[in-house]
Order: sequence, then C-alpha cells, then structure tokens
Amino acid sequence: MNMRMTVLGQTYQFRDLKEVMAKANEERSGDQLAGIAAADSRERMAAKLVLADMTLADIRNQPLIPPEEDEVSRVIELGLNEKIHGEIKNWSVAELREYILSHKTGSDELKRISRGLTSEMIAAAAKLMTNLDLVAGAAKIRNETHCNITIGQRGVLAGRLQPNHPNDSIQGIKAAIYEGLSYGIGDAVIGINPVIDTMDSVKDILLMTKEIMTKWEIPTQNCVLAHISTQMRAIRAGAPADMVFQSLAGTEKGNRAFGIDVELLDEANELVHKEGTSTGPNCWYFETGQGSELSSEANHGVDQVTLEARCYGLARKYKPFIVNTVVGFIGPEYLYDSKQVMRAGLEDHFMGKLHGLPMGVDICYTNHMKADQNDMDNLGVLLTSAGVNFLIGVAMADDCMLNYQSTSFHDIATLRELFGMRPAPAFERWLERQGIMENGRLTPQAGDPTIFLA
Repeated sequence: MNMRMTVLGQTYQFRDLKEVMAKANEERSGDQLAGIAAADSRERMAAKLVLADMTLADIRNQPLIPPEEDEVSRVIELGLNEKIHGEIKNWSVAELREYILSHKTGSDELKRISRGLTSEMIAAAAKLMTNLDLVAGAAKIRNETHCNITIGQRGVLAGRLQPNHPNDSIQGIKAAIYEGLSYGIGDAVIGINPVIDTMDSVKDILLMTKEIMTKWEIPTQNCVLAHISTQMRAIRAGAPADMVFQSLAGTEKGNRAFGIDVELLDEANELVHKEGTSTGPNCWYFETGQGSELSSEANHGVDQVTLEARCYGLARKYKPFIVNTVVGFIGPEYLYDSKQVMRAGLEDHFMGKLHGLPMGVDICYTNHMKADQNDMDNLGVLLTSAGVNFLIGVAMADDCMLNYQSTSFHDIATLRELFGMRPAPAFERWLERQGIMENGRLTPQAGDPTIFLA
C-alpha cells in the first residue's frame, strides 16, 4: 500500500492510515489542537491523493482503533454485511466517491452498499468531497423512520421543538411549546434539555408534554434529554416517554466520559421497547458533534471527522428515530469559524445519511466563535438542499438555558416555504385542523401561541 505522494515537486511520506486520514481533512482547529492536522494545503492534497488510491479493504485491514481495544470498533465490525462488503472491498476510495455521486446511483443502491461500509470508509469518502459533493451525495438518500409518526420522506422537513427553560419551569416550557407549535414546529419531537437531571424533574416534564399531546391530539413524540440512566429511572417510575435520548462519542473511552457503555445502551433499548409509550419501532434520539472525544482526551490520535463517523456506526446498531449533530456547540477549539462549522455540518449530515441514519442538524454556534446568524442561515439553506430530515427550533434562535445560538421556529418555517418543503404528513394534517397551515403554507393565525390558551 503506497504511503508516499509527490505534489508540486515535494514528496510526502505518511506513517500509517491514521496519519493519512487526519491530514486529508479540510482545515479543522480541533485537529490542529491535537497536533495531527496537515501543515498546509499542499500536504493536505498529498494525503487526499494517497487516500483516494487506497482500497476499502486497505482501510478495513488497518483499524485505527483495534476492535479488541474498543467496543465501538467491535460494534462497527460486527454490524458489517460481509456479502455486500465482499462485492466492493476492492474499490478504491475514489471509486466509492464516484459511485456515490454518479447520476445512475439512487437512494436504494446507496442504502444497500452502506451495509458493507465501515464508518472509517464512509469518513474517507467524505474527505475527498467538496461541499457541493456532500450536498449532492446526501440529497440522494432518504431514511424514513417511525416513532408515533413517520418522518424522512422526500419533500418533508421536520423540526424538533426545543422549549428549554433556565430553571425547568413547567409553565415556561409550556409557553415555548405553544409558540413552536403555532409556527408548525414539533413533528420531529418535542424535546427538552433539562437543567435538573433528576428522576422527578424528568418525570414531571414528560407528564406535562404528554398531557399537551393528549389534550390537543398532537401526532408527535416527546423526549427529555437527560442522562440515559435518569430517563430509565423515570420510565420505571411510570413516566410516559416516547423515546430515550443519549449523546454519543466515537470511542469507548469517550462514551465512558459520558457515563455510558454499550451494555447500558442495550439495557435502555430493551426498556424503551417494553415500557416506552410510542408505537415504534424507532425509539431512540442520539446527538453527536465533532470534537467531543478530544475534549475528554479519548481520541486515540484519530481525527475528529473519522471519530464523528464512528458515532454513527454505533448509533445505527439501535435503529434510532432521529440523530442530530450539534455542529457548532463545543466551540472554536474544535471548529474555529463559520467556514469550519459549515463544512462540518455538511460532512456530518452526509456521513450520517450514508450510514442509513435519519439525520438532523442543530445549526448552531457559541458566542465566542467567529460566526453569526447569517452563517447559520447559509448552512440552513445548504442542508435543506441536502435533504436534512429535521432542524432544531428554538424561540428567537437563542437558547436561554444552553446559552448558544441555533435556528428559530420561523427559520424552519421560512426554509419550508422557500424550498417547497412540508411538515411530516400526519403533523401537517393536525396543523390544518388547528387553522395554522393550509395548502402547505402557514395561515395568518400562525405564530400566535394564544390559540392554545382558549
């Protein structure tokens, strides 16, 4: 296997696949912080050319984190369809990229070959793609899932209603829910990030959201984004949870920093399918985001794009209803500016979709990052073009509890109108019954939360 490449008269010799994968990334402050990034654009191009010539078998035969040392690697390896992998293992990464982008290749073909691809192979393809390639590749793939309703259909842009409150006030959360619903947001999930990670608090919020859903006959799902162990205690105490949630990392050590392992996820999976309140079969909500492994010193010298892909390799074991990358939440240490955030959002979305996952993106940034709301608007347009399953809706795009900037209820409504997208069909029919939407467009009544106070 060739590890040498000459670019413009300068020859580069790479030690191993781990170095090639890292240096083939587009510029990323997290890789620079880890000391594994390319020194300049010439070295980056040399790494991309070496990676392009590698076969998929080369990548599988050189595990970046050996399965005997890491349970995420074991999950990815055990989930591989050997028959399909055997058909494509001699493809080069460049040939995989061409197959993905070919006008002859549709969603069904991509979903089939994805079962023969490891997360590292998918990450390798993403590293050879331009931003437009990432949009075009992802736009081909439709991954539909069902919890209480179905999302992911072509032409559907769902929204997670995120009604967070700085002290978990039930009335405050309720007010934000009504505002989001009035803009047609909430078909992906009514999902609350709690301040207080206790069983009683989680149970109270789940009871309140389920009461609203029942009273107004809203076809959607509820979820409280506490630690999975807290949610499990709440479910066992009778809390009505349609889904369970957990943040994931791409390494076993990174997941231990989150307080989880595969055994705990398996236990939660069994519990939600036995005692959860949704019709299913998709009952999980996972969140990811580039840089989490480095922040917990659990990256094993692997670049953050590849580690993000490994999160998706773990997530697909559980057949989730929704997955989203919180793309700019960690900060400039890992994604320095809007250019890096936009690239990461497109990479994450593409890699998740090619894993067969129902991908959404929290288009967001922290206030100490070199980015602003116009940059997030740009990424929203790109991701809607790429067929993102859902986006996050926060009142006025400003999360008053998590203290970061995301997309607003009316941002999602605008993107739907601009691209001719619709809410999930069952949810749209409910919006029509409430007088909030008509013929796929919001009515003059939309945006008025007081309609739910009558």
